[in-house]
Amino acid sequence: MKTPPKTKSAAKPAKAAAKPAAKKKTSAKPAVKGKAPAKHKLGAAKPKPKLAKPAARTPAKAATKAGPKARAPKPAAAPQDPSEVLTKLALAALEDLKGLDIKVLDVRDLTTIADNMVICTGTSNRHVKSLAENVMEKARDKGHRPLGVEGLNEGEWVLVNLNGVLVHVMQAQARLHYQLEKLWDMGSGASAAA
Repeated sequence: MKTPPKTKSAAKPAKAAAKPAAKKKTSAKPAVKGKAPAKHKLGAAKPKPKLAKPAARTPAKAATKAGPKARAPKPAAAPQDPSEVLTKLALAALEDLKGLDIKVLDVRDLTTIADNMVICTGTSNRHVKSLAENVMEKARDKGHRPLGVEGLNEGEWVLVNLNGVLVHVMQAQARLHYQLEKLWDMGSGASAAA
């Protein structure tokens, strides 16, 4: 860092003192009482005007403001049965890919392995596989991981276990042969067609 020589700086203040007295100009605008005219240079930041701060609300004002328009909090929705949610999810997934003859059986009173069974028919091996894969994908999207899948490679009868809901996707011949509706519906008689 270089310091300026002392000889030049001593001469400048004398000239600077003489110039302001000679170059003083009067402005054409009349001066406002108590305020000096504002001068802004290019590139200089303009001063921001000060805004009046809003008065803080007192609790009494806040209460009167809310008054009769205040709404009561919404009641919490009743928790849904997880097996009902999974059954609806499985039905929607099967209907998306045109599953045939979809039936829902309520087997709560007959077994402890599941609350509901969903039975569906597919038209071919590929259709059966894609129906079962769609059920698993929709379940995963909603945060429900399938516990197990059987028969996906063969595509004749695929069983998807959704933890409380068993989804059977079968070809027509396998469905006729095993007749799951008769086996699980003989005790209750309460089957629902979708």
